[in-house]
Amino acid sequence: MPASAQTVPQPAKRGEMAIATREAPPFAMKDAKGQWSGLAIDLWRDIADDAGLKYRFEQTDLDGMVQGVADGRYAASVGALTVTPAREKAVDFTHPYYTTGFGIAIGQAPPSWLILFRNFFTWGFLQAVLALAALLLVVGLLFWAVERRHNQDEFGGRPISGIGSGMWFSAVTMTTVGYGDKAPRTMAGKVIALVWMFAAILIISTFTGLIASSLTEGRLSSSIKSPSDLSSAHVGSINGSAAQGWLDERGVAFDAYPDIEAGLAAVRSGQIDAFVYDRPLLAYLIRDGGEGKGLRLVPGTFGRQDYAFALPQDSKMREPLNRALLERIESPEWAAKVKQVLGRD
Repeated sequence: MPASAQTVPQPAKRGEMAIATREAPPFAMKDAKGQWSGLAIDLWRDIADDAGLKYRFEQTDLDGMVQGVADGRYAASVGALTVTPAREKAVDFTHPYYTTGFGIAIGQAPPSWLILFRNFFTWGFLQAVLALAALLLVVGLLFWAVERRHNQDEFGGRPISGIGSGMWFSAVTMTTVGYGDKAPRTMAGKVIALVWMFAAILIISTFTGLIASSLTEGRLSSSIKSPSDLSSAHVGSINGSAAQGWLDERGVAFDAYPDIEAGLAAVRSGQIDAFVYDRPLLAYLIRDGGEGKGLRLVPGTFGRQDYAFALPQDSKMREPLNRALLERIESPEWAAKVKQVLGRD
């Protein structure tokens, strides 16, 4: 038993201490029987048990983990709680027991051929095709109207046949194929054909732009390669979190979600392009499956986060806890456990 751990004083009021926590796998997890476990929970349990402290875990939200300690509802907060300047004003923190940063969760990039195939069936692409077909019909009607009496062989016959020939001539002229099987004979037809040739250049350019826009629209999530790409993406995060402060500093707006699972589900369903939060929590959920299944993290860790236990201001437990905490986290056992649970983060 570490000597320093034995010096952790009991709280002023005898009895069980209420310790605030919240689910944040793999640092704090609650099973079906209501039992808590995880890296942070087990670390606290080892230190508290060595010191003979009596305690119970109480579940709360992120705000409660800070304000609850500040107003005396809880003796401490244990979990994936980041040290920030704003929180430091309300509570005291122990030495950090884990240092990490933020991660960006995005969808898996589908193969290029799949994106191409999928976007051929978007409403935007269909609108462009219908608009082009309507234009070809109008131009085809003009050719049929001026040519049907003087060019019976190519634009004559039944109206549906003549209009079809006009649309065919319009299409091959616009695409510069020019089979030569049909051509206007009247002066009016030639003038219309000349105007149509020049207009078709602009139309083809516009249509090509519409297709390119439609086909690249679905690639936004796969184009997020760094935090600088977030400003043009639809981003999600959690209000009141350290991630919110990091995004606010960069002027990135985001949709708020109640928890990580909801945010990852929104990425999977396409509601948002990326979800930003603590990297180890995202990595664990993505690796573990569930709502993170099929997602991936942008390479790299961004910003800095220090996880620590929160205590009331001027708590007498702070120094003894720090000594016991440092002994634990500097041990080979702690390093092995972190590596086993988080891997490469």
